[in-house]
Amino acid sequence: MKTAALELMRKKLSAQQAVYGLWITLESPSITEIAVHCGLDWIVIDAEHGHLDWHNITEHIRAAVRSNTVVLVRISHIDEGIIKRVLDIGADGIVVPHIETVDDWNKALAYAQYPPNGIRGIGAERATKWGSAFAQHVADAGKHLMMIPIIESVKGGKSIDEIIAAGNTEIIFFGPADYSASAGYAGEWEGKGIAETINDLKDKIIAAGKNCGVMIRSKEDMDHRYQQGFHMLAIGTDAGLLLKTINSFL
Repeated sequence: MKTAALELMRKKLSAQQAVYGLWITLESPSITEIAVHCGLDWIVIDAEHGHLDWHNITEHIRAAVRSNTVVLVRISHIDEGIIKRVLDIGADGIVVPHIETVDDWNKALAYAQYPPNGIRGIGAERATKWGSAFAQHVADAGKHLMMIPIIESVKGGKSIDEIIAAGNTEIIFFGPADYSASAGYAGEWEGKGIAETINDLKDKIIAAGKNCGVMIRSKEDMDHRYQQGFHMLAIGTDAGLLLKTINSFL
């Protein structure tokens, strides 16, 4: 766990600075090395969609070791074994998709935290330096672990007050496309009224002293989102940015 990187990201957010990141969907750890070289504040390794396996995820985590880039993993669903394994191999935190109720969120938090705050077991893996740093890792994880829920449905939006009030909620990310689908606008990035709904939810989150994140689609959109108050900004996916660049030449 890169405590210095986590502290730096939180310091920027507390100063209302933007923190920029990349969604990793492709196998090559060189992509993460490039993200680190470019000075990105964070990456999310996507283990929900696509085809990344445990070896791929571990190599991406390794590529950011000794950097100031926070490494998060988006899991496929709330599962004790998956959450424990992601943290055991050295991720700095977890992005949890499709949070719809405070019970969903509390379950994810319990799986990610050591007793007495949760039920995570201690393994002799990368995170604990293969068992040589149990005490230090437990202390670091208790203080620094970053857990981020994604609100991507109408039901999740209706639970926002309870999720905000839950322990260890510091950043809430939004998924506009899935939110739109749940409102009857499948296939649209932001269906009718969705942008306004998400913006209203964002205002509640900021009023509670928390931070918001979202995927952006252009430099103009990035500037607009920042002005709205979204400070955790995903500049895109690795594959999406590659496609966009190639198509710009054709």
